[in-house]
Amino acid sequence: MKSGALVFLVAFMALAASWGGFVLAPQVQLSRSVQTNALGSSDLYPLGRPGLAKQGLEVYRANGCVYCHSQQVVQEGTLCEIVLTEAGTNAAAAAAAVAKLNSALGTGDAKSLLAGLPKMILQVADMNAAGPALKTLEAAGAKAEARVAPQGADIARGWGKRRTVAQDYLADYPVQLGSRRIGPDLANVGLRSPDAGWHLRHLYAPQNEVQGSLMPPYRFLFETRKIGKEAAPDALKVSGKLSPPPGYEIVPRPEATALVAYLQSLRADMPLEEAPLTPPAATVASTNAPASLTNAPTATPAAK
Repeated sequence: MKSGALVFLVAFMALAASWGGFVLAPQVQLSRSVQTNALGSSDLYPLGRPGLAKQGLEVYRANGCVYCHSQQVVQEGTLCEIVLTEAGTNAAAAAAAVAKLNSALGTGDAKSLLAGLPKMILQVADMNAAGPALKTLEAAGAKAEARVAPQGADIARGWGKRRTVAQDYLADYPVQLGSRRIGPDLANVGLRSPDAGWHLRHLYAPQNEVQGSLMPPYRFLFETRKIGKEAAPDALKVSGKLSPPPGYEIVPRPEATALVAYLQSLRADMPLEEAPLTPPAATVASTNAPASLTNAPTATPAAK
């Protein structure tokens, strides 16, 4: 037992070092986070959620939605897309320049090749590699631009435009990150599914809105009441076995309305320094673009 004090000291130092590295250091780092400007904009980000959405966060938390849904989009990398925006006055020269940059696009005639602009014609590793391609198109009289395009399975599913970062959560307490995805990620559900009516119907009868959904119905967030002089504007339009008795309607309780307001407020698509993104000015299509860019499956939004 002569070395008992030394063992205690070593154990204490190991515990203190672990606590400092895994608890104190992140807290110090994240506590300094403040609103910042989005890339290329003077707008502050993030803005606080409206009062009703804040109430909805508590409903979301109270009903354990975080156990089945995450709010963290994962990004696996970034590519740079060369997007042809204008062909210029010499369509043949522009088509030749495009074919030179991407031989897979040189099989058709110039007219079909240059139809439907803006069009993504090439992917390169980064902005530095985009320079020569832009110069080639410019020399042919065409106009093009380079766009930062985040890549990853979550982004291909339509769950987000870019990876989520600590900055996205400054307006929330507690943060509902989640650790499982029995349902889809909700970090951007307000962007991909802005319709309040859809969310209300989905809460009431999930399987009616999403085939094969595992989400249980949250009908206690609604009430069936007799119709007054006129139907309520937010009364659910349901049919079949779920229809209310004649002369009655199904309307959301305040908790349901607040929860939907919170879900509608979930969107993390602002380009940031630590999560760059170039929002497309118009739909970008390409004959040789991978499915993750042009035909990405639209994730069925869920709001448990």
